[in-house]
Amino acid sequence: MVGLVVLSHSSKVIEGLIELIEEMAQDVKVHGVGGTQDGALGSDFEKTQQAIEAAFTDEGVIVLFDLGSTYMTAEMVIEGLSEEKKGKVKLVDAPLIEGGITAAVSISAGMSLEDVILSLEPLKIGKL
Repeated sequence: MVGLVVLSHSSKVIEGLIELIEEMAQDVKVHGVGGTQDGALGSDFEKTQQAIEAAFTDEGVIVLFDLGSTYMTAEMVIEGLSEEKKGKVKLVDAPLIEGGITAAVSISAGMSLEDVILSLEPLKIGKL
């Protein structure tokens, strides 16, 4: 099953999103990161790295994000992965909430990494 990581500057946003995802796609394990180590708003390299590693499967990982620095942090984490893993972790341009739910439902349906990305294509909002 494809892994799912959701990233936000806010832990409250992530808590709510995970609650929604768990309601819609109970069999999908979502890894979320919200805020910094000390609970402030922001992005955190170490927490993002841990989430991506925990979500990693041979089928791949979808990573969704809210704003620029969560994207940059995820990009740095992905750059540090082995070549094998790098190719299987995809940052996707989609709104965080709608994209997270759509990705989770698609993953729950057994879609491949490529098909999950295609399911998110209509939601594209130009963040990348």
